[in-house]
Amino acid sequence: MEIEHKYLVVDESFRAQATKVYHIEQGYLATRPTVRVRIRDEEAFLTIKGASDPSGLMRDEWEYEIPVAEARELMKLCSGRTLVKDRYLVPYAGHTWEVDVFLGRHEGLTLAELEVERADETYELPPWVGQEVTGDRRYYNATVALSQSNL
Repeated sequence: MEIEHKYLVVDESFRAQATKVYHIEQGYLATRPTVRVRIRDEEAFLTIKGASDPSGLMRDEWEYEIPVAEARELMKLCSGRTLVKDRYLVPYAGHTWEVDVFLGRHEGLTLAELEVERADETYELPPWVGQEVTGDRRYYNATVALSQSNL
């Protein structure tokens, strides 16, 4: 079960605090349920995600590591349903935030995600985080991949 909050990012000060950056290419084989192929640097994954609960906070998720060569072949099946981003891992107040800076046709969109253990878990917001967009389908990665520009 994935429990994740999502926010718009208001400035780039998170970059100075990042401990790691990944380059990610991902494509969608299906969107309901979500079937995603992701190449993260020199690793690749096939992920299946169930429907979100009404709040958009929780959903089932299964992820499997696959050979990069197979992921590149699967990406060819995702024409028009892809995105490219750099993911920054940013520690803040006891949690690690994932900040996605979208590239290419989605340049200008930056989202921060925080995965938590429980839906009622409390956490402190970093100063570079703005409006919460958890549950707003416009900001689901699968929706972004289908769009022709940033939101």
